[in-house]
Amino acid sequence: MNIDSLLQPFQHFGVNLGLSRIHRLLASIGNPHHQVPVIHVAGTNGKGSVCAYLSSVLTEAGYRTGRYTSPHLVNWTERICLNEQQISAEEFYKLLLEVKTVVNFDDDCPTLFEVVTAAAWLYFAQHQVDVAVVEVGLGGRLDATNVISEPLVTVITSISREHWQQLGNTIAEIAGEKAGIIKAGCPTVVGRLPSDAEKVVRSRAQELQCPVITPQPAQTIHPGWAEYQTIQNTNFIKYPLPLQGQIQLTNSALALATLEILQQKGWQISEAAIINGMAKTKWPGRMQWINWNHHKLLIDGAHNPAAAKVLRDYVDTLNYQNITWVMGMLSTKDHADIFQVLLRPNERLYLVPIPDHSSANTVELANLAHDICPELSDCQTYLDLSSALESACNTKDNLVILCGSLYLIGHFLGNRSIVFDSPH
Repeated sequence: MNIDSLLQPFQHFGVNLGLSRIHRLLASIGNPHHQVPVIHVAGTNGKGSVCAYLSSVLTEAGYRTGRYTSPHLVNWTERICLNEQQISAEEFYKLLLEVKTVVNFDDDCPTLFEVVTAAAWLYFAQHQVDVAVVEVGLGGRLDATNVISEPLVTVITSISREHWQQLGNTIAEIAGEKAGIIKAGCPTVVGRLPSDAEKVVRSRAQELQCPVITPQPAQTIHPGWAEYQTIQNTNFIKYPLPLQGQIQLTNSALALATLEILQQKGWQISEAAIINGMAKTKWPGRMQWINWNHHKLLIDGAHNPAAAKVLRDYVDTLNYQNITWVMGMLSTKDHADIFQVLLRPNERLYLVPIPDHSSANTVELANLAHDICPELSDCQTYLDLSSALESACNTKDNLVILCGSLYLIGHFLGNRSIVFDSPH
């Protein structure tokens, strides 16, 4: 029973945006998505943590809550959860088999993401969820998750220039793709967007007569706690904020505004459920502290310039004198812009390949890093992650940060016996 080998035939179809295949696939398994109430979440960064907050609070409020996110870090089963529990490998395999039996390989064959997405809809329908929190895979308009005609709420967390190869060169074009999840009359919660993107999103919402809610970011009241002012400005909610970084003040506010809309629709979500649900939220691999070989590491996906800025801002609050970056990046990413945001004089940079993916050439990355930040105290390439981490952890009082790709974080988490550590 191997999930990877079952999905292997779909690997070579790559990214192929469009809705005709997924509609055909879902129709052939009984249109399970029609039975599932959905909160649909798009955005360049932040969508995963918003989904994590929402599913944690809704589960705490007593609702049968599905969650579908991507990519996974270590196991395929991370993508599909019910009440915060990952689907079992056995059940996932069974669902994939069920989907695969209706695929016609001679016709326009579905992509791997479409097959997994169809399995998620089937799972949520079979388990009769009260709500599914569904994260967009890529873009929005033509993403395989965009098959719902009447979501409860749509959320667009942030928009910056990523996946331009598929979504368009400008922020406005990318915003047009993300805004494709907005549906007629459905409330839309929107984060703070660049003005070009905001114009596009608001114009789309207006066209479809959708109320747009842009909550103010929450405020820190003391370490690990925040305060959110409700949309109506009638009330303040104080809640724990377990995820790290300033950006979580925005992401948590987007989640709370979404929950507020559900409350207005009659959903029973108490303040206690919000406080306990927020406290229990976990979103691994994003600004997470880990113990490895008696050394404390900070790990984060940070695979685009906007995410790199969020990480750099957080690192700057930690006041470390010695910083070593251990990084690997995919060949398709904005390497120069990411280095520009992250690197500072007198820091070290150790570059590694990402196994089993289209990894950027580490020697070329090293040359680029030298050009961008010539005052690095050390810049080296390594053949594998273990040797880079061992070198990085040799220096005392040194903050070691592993970042650059969620695939690299997944490789790290999947291949080491690690102990999760609490934040500073």
